[in-house]
Amino acid sequence: MSTDWQPTASKAMLAARAAVNAQIRSFFAARGVLEVDTPLLCHASGTDPNLHPVTAGYQSHPQAHPQTLYLQTSPEFAMKRLLAAGSGAIFQLCKAFRNGESGSRHNPEFTMLEWYRPGFTLTQLMDEVEALVKSVLPPGSAVQRLSYRQLFQQALAIDPHTLPLVQLQALTLQRVPVSPTVLGSRAACLDLLYGHVIEPTLQAPVFIYHYPAAQAALARVVNDELGQPVALRFELVMQGMELANGYDELVDAAEQARRFAADQQARQQQQLPAIAIDQRLLAALQAGMPACAGVALGVDRLLMLQTGAIHIDDVLAFPLERA
Repeated sequence: MSTDWQPTASKAMLAARAAVNAQIRSFFAARGVLEVDTPLLCHASGTDPNLHPVTAGYQSHPQAHPQTLYLQTSPEFAMKRLLAAGSGAIFQLCKAFRNGESGSRHNPEFTMLEWYRPGFTLTQLMDEVEALVKSVLPPGSAVQRLSYRQLFQQALAIDPHTLPLVQLQALTLQRVPVSPTVLGSRAACLDLLYGHVIEPTLQAPVFIYHYPAAQAALARVVNDELGQPVALRFELVMQGMELANGYDELVDAAEQARRFAADQQARQQQQLPAIAIDQRLLAALQAGMPACAGVALGVDRLLMLQTGAIHIDDVLAFPLERA
């Protein structure tokens, strides 16, 4: 008799998840941050070429022509519309969906915690992320903070912002078993070196900040102390695993539109399907979104860290294979 009807998470793990969700809600309630709920099914999605949304065909009646909608890769765009409408500080615990994501730390459907803090700097948001994580996890080592430059200098003795591309390509080929054809850009080389060489060594918790401007995504870009353009964003890495990704949020509608267009061009070059641009987000930014910092945190991974689980399936009731 088949047993694949059974959950992959134990009863104790289900209880641990419920407790973590309660801790998260209590954490934000104590800080006056409002819990919100936004649609999972959207007319538009993130255009980042590295994200691949799951689509759904919606019919208003059985004979209607299907309309392509997207299961959210993140609640970011809808939450930013709430911020522009005057919501104040907000958080959300929700499901997110991404195609092409499977493995010991990935399930195509996963639980995300996302929150936004109007008036916060990136440093203040890092402080709050650290406080939340420490409230959930057992006591551990202090969380280090390193700039992207410092990280690469310590690990590979290079400045990732200024090393000539030819030297960066040679170093990448030396350290990562890939074809030279994938090393056409600085960003591609840095991503490979980080993912294959550096990140697995980051066992103690560390915030990495001031990413290259090319990796800004939806973060603001400024010049650092050496005059180098950097993205005002951070990642929290623990046990070689990205746990949270935070931005000093872009609020300029024209710059956001430019980045959407650049993403669409990159998707076309990579022969990826075009993604509907979220015109409502652009309208919200045009109306005026407050300066703020925001972060997304993987709740399934947080639960893995809390319980010592090795595989994400151990913390999910029903991963994709049993859904």
